[in-house]
Amino acid sequence: MERRTFLVSLTAALARASATLPANQDVKWALSAALWNRFPPAPFTDILDVMHDTGFIGVRLTNFPQSLETYGITAAQLQREVDKRNLRVATISFNGPMHDPAQRRQVLDDARRAMEFLKGFGANHLVVFSPGRLKTGADVDGAFQELCAGYNQIGELAGEMGFTAGVHNHLGQMVESAEEVERCMALTDAKLFGFSPDTAHLHLAGANVTDMLSRYKTRIRFLDYKDAKWTTPAGRQTPEDRFFASIYDLGDGEIDFRACHRILKSVSYRGWICVDLDTARNGPLASYKHCGAYVVANLEPIYR
Repeated sequence: MERRTFLVSLTAALARASATLPANQDVKWALSAALWNRFPPAPFTDILDVMHDTGFIGVRLTNFPQSLETYGITAAQLQREVDKRNLRVATISFNGPMHDPAQRRQVLDDARRAMEFLKGFGANHLVVFSPGRLKTGADVDGAFQELCAGYNQIGELAGEMGFTAGVHNHLGQMVESAEEVERCMALTDAKLFGFSPDTAHLHLAGANVTDMLSRYKTRIRFLDYKDAKWTTPAGRQTPEDRFFASIYDLGDGEIDFRACHRILKSVSYRGWICVDLDTARNGPLASYKHCGAYVVANLEPIYR
């Protein structure tokens, strides 16, 4: 093959490959490092390589700051590795006992440290998970009000640091159901604290995903796109087994992501969307390639 013919063929092949990767123009696409907890330990650079190869340019760190110790990587080393691949650290999964006034100062200090870390990577949003559901007999109503008062404080702190913050709904946590999301939104100041919804956890909790996104579309600051349908696994059938069996790659479950994306476009959303897979039946690389192809074919055209 002549050199000119080879170069033309190579250019065409590279163009075809790039066309299957998310463009990251209207919204930016991220993944969560939590998926790798389901696989044998590996260097953090393996996660970054999957990101580079699949077009998901941001990572949400989980279990911070312990995760840096787990992977044996410093903030400076992480910065060099993401820069080398033209990637970003998008946010952190942050949690703490905000419903307990006695521990609130410590949680706020931890939130400040998390945002100071993120600021070094150019990030500007903190995803805030709620505490685990309280035991029977606890003052759930009082704790929920304290939780939301604490969220307003996190939101105020975030604003002072040039950040936004928003609650992330999750099964097994205090903000789980549609009613609890609605109550959290009602008890927090929209100017201070937003919504960082997870589509799979909304769906599996019985909520109407598109209705929830439409209702709070002006408060959305970050999202998890995760597909789901309740599935009974073979063999072991603990609640955890059933949950993992119910998580799917984008387009393989029951959630209408096209409708979700049209809602985001209606408010000109330009932030991050994290495809937060809890399981990858054929491995992370195959799942994120599949999800990336779904994004390119079904979601990116909606913003055009």
